Amino acid sequence: MSDGVEPTGVEDAEGAGRDGEPAEEFPDKRVSYAEAFFDLVWVLCITQISGLLHTDHTWAGAGRALIVLTPVYWCWVGSTVLANTRDIDRPLRRIGLFAIALCGLFLALALPQAYGSRGLLFGAAYLATRWLLLGQVLYGRGVVMGPMGVGALVTGPLLLAGGFVHGGARTVLWALAAALDLLTPKLARRRLISIRFHPTHLPERFALFLLIALGEAIVSIGAPVAAGRTLHGDEVLAVAVAFIAACGLWWVYFNYAADAMRHAMTTARLPADIVRQVLSYGHLAFVSGVIAFAAGVTAAATHPSDRLPTGSLALLFGGSALFLGAFGYTRWRMFRQMAWTRLAAAAATLAALPLCAAHSALSALVVLALLLVALNLWEYRRVVHSARHRV
Repeated sequence: MSDGVEPTGVEDAEGAGRDGEPAEEFPDKRVSYAEAFFDLVWVLCITQISGLLHTDHTWAGAGRALIVLTPVYWCWVGSTVLANTRDIDRPLRRIGLFAIALCGLFLALALPQAYGSRGLLFGAAYLATRWLLLGQVLYGRGVVMGPMGVGALVTGPLLLAGGFVHGGARTVLWALAAALDLLTPKLARRRLISIRFHPTHLPERFALFLLIALGEAIVSIGAPVAAGRTLHGDEVLAVAVAFIAACGLWWVYFNYAADAMRHAMTTARLPADIVRQVLSYGHLAFVSGVIAFAAGVTAAATHPSDRLPTGSLALLFGGSALFLGAFGYTRWRMFRQMAWTRLAAAAATLAALPLCAAHSALSALVVLALLLVALNLWEYRRVVHSARHRV
C-alpha cells in the first residue's frame, strides 16, 4: 500500500454489546436512518465546542475544550458501538437511542457555559447518557465493570460532582474523568476483544462523525461572512480559499484513508484493537484537529485583510497539523508502516505558522490551502506511479 494510503481505526472503542456476547447476526449492516438522525444532535455539540475555542484561543482554553470534547465524543462512541452490535432499528432500541440523543442535546445546551452556570447540567446529562447506555447493554444481566460500567459508576459521577464545584476544582475533576474515559478501553482490552463487530458499519460511522466536524468547518467559513452585511472582494476570496483548504482535509481522509480503514477492520486478527486504537483514539485526534481548524478559520474568513491573532493562527495551522499527523499514528496501528508524506506535510504546516504571522489572514489561508493541495497531488502522483509499475 502506498505511503499516501492512510488508515484510521479504533481498537476498543466503548465496548458495547453484552459482555463476551457476539454481535447479533444481521448481514451487510449499514448506517440506519435512526443513527443518521441521532448524529444531528452531535452536530450541535461540535458547533458549541468550536465556539469555546473561538472564544478562548489560549492553551488553557484549548485544554478546557478538549476536556469537554472527550466525554461528548465518548458518549457518541458508546452509542455507535452499541448500534454496531445490536439491531438498533427495533422500536424499543430506537427509542433508547433517541433518549441518548436527548441527553446529548442537553450536553450541547450546557457546553457554552459548561465552566460557568451550566456545569451541573453538563455533568447530569453525561451521567444520564452513561446510565442509559449501560442499561441497554446489560438489560437482563448483572452490572459488570467495563467501559460502560466505568462510565456509569466512575466517570459519570465525577462529571456530576464537578458540576457542584467551581473554578479550578471543576476543571480538575472533569480532566480526571476525561483521562479515565480515555484509559478505560485500553485497560478493558481483554473484555472487549471477545465482542464481534460488524466490520463495515463502524468505519462508515466514524467517517460520518468526521464529516460532522468538517461540516462545522464549512459553517465556520461561511456563516460569519453571510451575516447580512455588504460583502467585500477579499472576503469572497477568503471564503473560496478556506473552502479549498477544507476540501483538502476531506480529500486526505476520504480519498485513501476511509478505504484503508475498512480494509483493516475486515482483515485484522483482532478487530477490537482497530476499533479502539484507530477508530476511537485516532478519530478523536482527527476530530480535534478539524474543530481547531474550524475555530481558526472563522477569524480568517471574517477579517481576511488583517493579521490573524496568534491564537487563531495557531488553531488554524495547529489543527491542520494535528489532523495530518494523526495519520502517522493510525497507519502504524493498522499496518505497522509510517505515513511519511502526511507527517512531512504536518511538519511543513507547523513550520509555515510563524512565517504567516506577519502577513494577512488571506495570505495564511492561501499558504495552508497550497500545502494541502500539494500533499494530495503528491499522493495521487505516487499512487498512479505505483499502479503503473504493478501492471
